[in-house]
Amino acid sequence: MSPHPVITGLRQPRRRSRPVRRLLAAMVALPVLVTLAACQGTVAATPSPAVPVLSAPLEKADLDAWLDGMLPAALERVEIAGAGVAVVHDGEVLTSRGYGWAETGAGTGVPVPVDPARTLFRPGSISKVVTATAVMQLVERGQLDLDTDVRAYLDFELPLDRGAVTLRHLLTHTAGFEERVAGLIRLDGAPVDLRRAVSTDPPEQLYTPGTVPAYSNYGNALAGYVVERISGVRFEDHVREAVLVPAGMTSATFEQPLPSDLAGRVSHGYPDASAPAAPFEHVGESPAGGLSATVDDMSAFMLAQLGRPVTGEPVLAPETLDLMHAPALDADTLGTLAAGPRMTLGLHDESRNGHRILGHGGDTQFFHSHLQLYPEQGTGIFITLNSSGTGALDTIGLRDALVTGFADRYFPAESNPVTVDVDPAESLQRARAAEGSYRSSRSLHSTFLSVTDLTATTRVVAQPDGRLLVQPAQGLPATLHQEVAPGVWREVGGEGVLTVRTVGERVTALGTGPASTLLPVVPGRSPTVAVPVLLVSVLVLLGSVLTGVALAVVRFRRPSAGPGAPRFARRLTRFGAGLTLVALVGWLVVVQALTGLQQVPFTALRVLQVLQALGALAVVPAAVVVLQEVRSRAGWWRTAAAVLVLLALVGTAWFAVTFKLLAPSVSY
Repeated sequence: MSPHPVITGLRQPRRRSRPVRRLLAAMVALPVLVTLAACQGTVAATPSPAVPVLSAPLEKADLDAWLDGMLPAALERVEIAGAGVAVVHDGEVLTSRGYGWAETGAGTGVPVPVDPARTLFRPGSISKVVTATAVMQLVERGQLDLDTDVRAYLDFELPLDRGAVTLRHLLTHTAGFEERVAGLIRLDGAPVDLRRAVSTDPPEQLYTPGTVPAYSNYGNALAGYVVERISGVRFEDHVREAVLVPAGMTSATFEQPLPSDLAGRVSHGYPDASAPAAPFEHVGESPAGGLSATVDDMSAFMLAQLGRPVTGEPVLAPETLDLMHAPALDADTLGTLAAGPRMTLGLHDESRNGHRILGHGGDTQFFHSHLQLYPEQGTGIFITLNSSGTGALDTIGLRDALVTGFADRYFPAESNPVTVDVDPAESLQRARAAEGSYRSSRSLHSTFLSVTDLTATTRVVAQPDGRLLVQPAQGLPATLHQEVAPGVWREVGGEGVLTVRTVGERVTALGTGPASTLLPVVPGRSPTVAVPVLLVSVLVLLGSVLTGVALAVVRFRRPSAGPGAPRFARRLTRFGAGLTLVALVGWLVVVQALTGLQQVPFTALRVLQVLQALGALAVVPAAVVVLQEVRSRAGWWRTAAAVLVLLALVGTAWFAVTFKLLAPSVSY
């Protein structure tokens, strides 16, 4: 262990309020919350280094100076209240540091600094590595098998329409489950019941197991429930005795709420440093994100994962650690995707500069963390933040800058130029085949939240020189890739790898990371089609409704014997248009609430579906109006207006069906 932990970077917390700025940040962040909130897996794609970084020896004095020169200013810039950082190396804690405030004093007037030995943080999905460790212990003892159908270990029916799922699939995010957000994080203090969380309305299985990396909180929670079933002990209790205590994680716990002796030590979570503190977050799928731990606890966990536990009691045997840290799937199921970074049994390949790096990120609504291990060098780094900052991607940028800066400074690249082994003409042909729109495999594709795909589409554009320009959604920077081997594309000036899997000449998937895949967008679900259809339809229906209101106000009446449709059919049409608009506004509010991880009653969703269905039925009177206008030769402008309203109702009905707004299930 290192000398007494350092608490540094203490500036009096600011208490100004910036509601407009926070609102704008929330509006920017909204489309990415489903992807980033609550239990995210890995740091965003590594950007190309902006400037060269001078290497330095990994020594405490240099490391502390580097961290102190970087983090306080970064926290101040993006308004993050507090942070903790630890680095382990060669069996020791090289540094353990706290920055800023565990409690800003807003509302109490008593700021509390971050203490890396005492302050508990919520590392989110890094919990998954602890859960995977517990699984591997039972594998090591022969109580679990990585390749047995997981249903053999369960006490409830698990529908698997695409094939049997194993623990290997669960730990590599290849079980094929779609994402879900219901009950993921609650602020109301509701008790967490693991069995109920995994057995009640499990998410749909969209992909054949082992073939499509698709990050899944549910999959990891299911692995945690298998641990509970086989051990015969409640998950939280088993992990404490089998993993946390042997690793020397003396304050760490999966208990929610926290035990009384720890409750007063947990850092508050903040939207940003000037905002009031948020309530304690209860993660519904505890194995996937329910851990609370100090920075020093995470140092101990890194050392245990590196085979140098502080207690001297190995958490896993060396051969089991090697198994856990090795790529867990190959080309037999992944195809060309296996040529890119792959999942191990619980960790992501985040290698850089030619050094093997295994990592995992974690996000709740307010806490944001990342952990990386260098198995060959016996090194690990951990960072945790207790605020989201004022920008949608602030915490991703800060964590990425820290871990990539650490790699570049202390483990720089050796001279090893990238070799290109492709025919230029064939490469251009493959680039053109890959061109198109893609959605993330980590989606809610079978539910009404599939509408979030409209704001999360990635464009891939073939360049004249055969390179691929990848334009991600959510404002992330575009990257340029050059093919270095058939189906394998390397980021120009960076370290990102893009793999392309094809069937014949048709591209079926793009591998963008160990647990992330891009899948081609069905043309009818493309935002370039769906969004214009929806917007034009809404404008037409809004015009129709406003016209009807205006006519009612001035009590305008057409003679019943004159040209045009019967007033009743026209009124029904406008009534249906109004219901459609109300339903669409309601869906917008619901999606905003759910992507902010708020709960929405199922009754409200059913009411919206009824309104949407009644609006869709207005197609019938709208068609009657068009027919009557044509028969009565009412004039081209009235006929055209009636046709536009009919088409608008058809357009919104098509949108509702395509994006599951009228699906029988309202699970999310």
